[in-house]
Amino acid sequence: MTDCLFCKMAAGEIKPDVVFEDDAVLAFNDLNPQAPVHILIIPKQHIANLNELDDINLGGRLLQTAAIIAKQQGFSEQGYRTVFNCNQHGGQSVNHLHLHVLGGRQLSWPPG
Repeated sequence: MTDCLFCKMAAGEIKPDVVFEDDAVLAFNDLNPQAPVHILIIPKQHIANLNELDDINLGGRLLQTAAIIAKQQGFSEQGYRTVFNCNQHGGQSVNHLHLHVLGGRQLSWPPG
């Protein structure tokens, strides 16, 4: 999509603070972090939200990337949280599927 912020990042038109990239996904530091480490993982292809994800392999790739990043960042053993927000009531603010990875401190529950 030509007006999608995350599509522009995936295409290299906008340069995020990249922490991981492969042929299918891009991961970068969130501009408004909610934890000491807050990384977003996006598919490079445009998928608006979790309801539209029909590729089980890509879903698994997003989650596997979260585990790789947690290990690289050094908090996989202490623990971390992964979150997909879906649509307005779910708190999704950018209409491009993205997985939040939060870590680096004790996270409370419920999240809000």
